[in-house]
Amino acid sequence: MEQFDWMLFLKAAGLAMALEGAAWAGFPEKMRRAALQLAQTPTAGLRIVGLVSLLGGLALCYLGS
Repeated sequence: MEQFDWMLFLKAAGLAMALEGAAWAGFPEKMRRAALQLAQTPTAGLRIVGLVSLLGGLALCYLGS
């Protein structure tokens, strides 16, 4: 069994934070509107989007390994 690569994990987490921060820094009003719209979205819809994102992320990880 391979050891967990903490450096790769930290790089991936940093990239995710940088992309999220770039969106908020570049488009704060659009991000605010999107957040308000998300708050009004039914739970089932958010769950489906979350599951699709989860599976897509896992697929990208699989393809990248």
